[in-house]
Amino acid sequence: MTRYILSLDQGTTSSRAILFDHAGQIVARAQQEFRQIYPQPGWVEHDPWDIWRSQYDVARQVLHQQNITARDVNAIGITNQRETTLVWDRKTGEPIANAIVWQCRRTAPLCEQLKAEGFDAVIRDVTGLVTDAYFSGTKLAWLLDNIPGARARAQRGELAFGTVDTFLLWRLSEGRLHLTDVSNASRTMLYDIRSGDWSQVLLDHLRIPREILPQVMPSSATYGETTLLGDGAITIAGVAGDQQAATYGQMCHQPGLAKQTYGTGCFMLMNTGSEAVKSQNNLLTTIAWQLANQPTQYALEGSVFIAGGALQWLRDELGLIQNAAESETLALSVENTGGVYVVPAFVGLGAPYWDQFARGAIVGLTRGSGKAQIVRATLESVAYQTRAVVEAMQADSGLQLAALRVDGGMVRNDFLMQFQADILGCPVERPVVTETTALGAAYLAGLATRFWESPAEIATQWQIERAFTPSMSDDQRESLYHGWGRAVERSKGWIE
Repeated sequence: MTRYILSLDQGTTSSRAILFDHAGQIVARAQQEFRQIYPQPGWVEHDPWDIWRSQYDVARQVLHQQNITARDVNAIGITNQRETTLVWDRKTGEPIANAIVWQCRRTAPLCEQLKAEGFDAVIRDVTGLVTDAYFSGTKLAWLLDNIPGARARAQRGELAFGTVDTFLLWRLSEGRLHLTDVSNASRTMLYDIRSGDWSQVLLDHLRIPREILPQVMPSSATYGETTLLGDGAITIAGVAGDQQAATYGQMCHQPGLAKQTYGTGCFMLMNTGSEAVKSQNNLLTTIAWQLANQPTQYALEGSVFIAGGALQWLRDELGLIQNAAESETLALSVENTGGVYVVPAFVGLGAPYWDQFARGAIVGLTRGSGKAQIVRATLESVAYQTRAVVEAMQADSGLQLAALRVDGGMVRNDFLMQFQADILGCPVERPVVTETTALGAAYLAGLATRFWESPAEIATQWQIERAFTPSMSDDQRESLYHGWGRAVERSKGWIE
């Protein structure tokens, strides 16, 4: 029996490859950061070749670390930063422009135009999404409008559109596969999440030719194979957007179970089963995943745009910390923030506020405020934004959250995890394997190839490393959260 599953985890700031064994344990991992490109305020891009080269390099690296070949790998699972939009030439594979990253706000005016037309109600009904520059649809429309000749070439079938998963599949298969999975398709703002097809109504309104779109597959299925990683072919058998993959890896397989991933942004998903629950509280209704020959599973999602990205800002732009670990030491060096709140609305506010014209703010500064207070307030902002999403999710689902399962790079910060439990008033559970995004992609791939026989088999592998329980009084919790609400109001609608 082949011994491993290889997960390719293509994120916003880095590409990772992780090798898992049959017990769901990490055997080897490699990571490579790549450039973030900011052409003008509010715009965020990636060079597609940076995405590909970094992902290809780390994939080869983990095989080399273990001194294994392609023949030792049962399957590849792919998980990816969602909504980031790429268009390339079908013959040459050459991108027509840089990738427009999910954080990019360049299409906010187009979104406002769609709202003014009343078309946002149609988008909400069909896709489960709010009309926001976050999603791929308006990014694709922008590329077709702004790259000379792009729309005509798309109509002639010369161009291919994809989110990052689709681009990686294309490169790995040397141009043979133009595919995506249901979870990534559901984030494009072009996909009918109930009928399971691209929406002609939305395509027509945004003037997007159907010829440019990939074929949509289940998240766990045989996609094809790659021969680029050494001697022999490896089957590619699992694809899911990063947050859906993490939800699967956290074993949130039953309705009512929820997880939050703390990465560049913060993303909470609650499984709602085979029912697409329409949100009344500014959350997204999204496809969670689909196993081969099984009904589509849905989730409610709350997206916080900036979480770990705020720590990068403290490190790279302000120079207040040398590394992420230092943020915990500084936060614990003071008893509280001294009334300081940081609202990291660098690219607007996500759920449940959805204000694309909000911008970052630091409020409550006094002469005694120093870097420790600002760093602590930045960490606390992540927990406050999470609580806002939890409250919306509980109102929509009618379910009370018993505990929050957490993963992602920031969960190594014990101060943040304890403050998160305190401000939520419920336990926060950190699993033994926190690389649950990559693990979820591995499970989806391994189920398709029968590396694992069933979801029940993999469910036995999930274990809690530490549970953080609330220790804050109700009065203090509510007072702090009230202050956060006041700070958020001051950041809203800043861009006129």
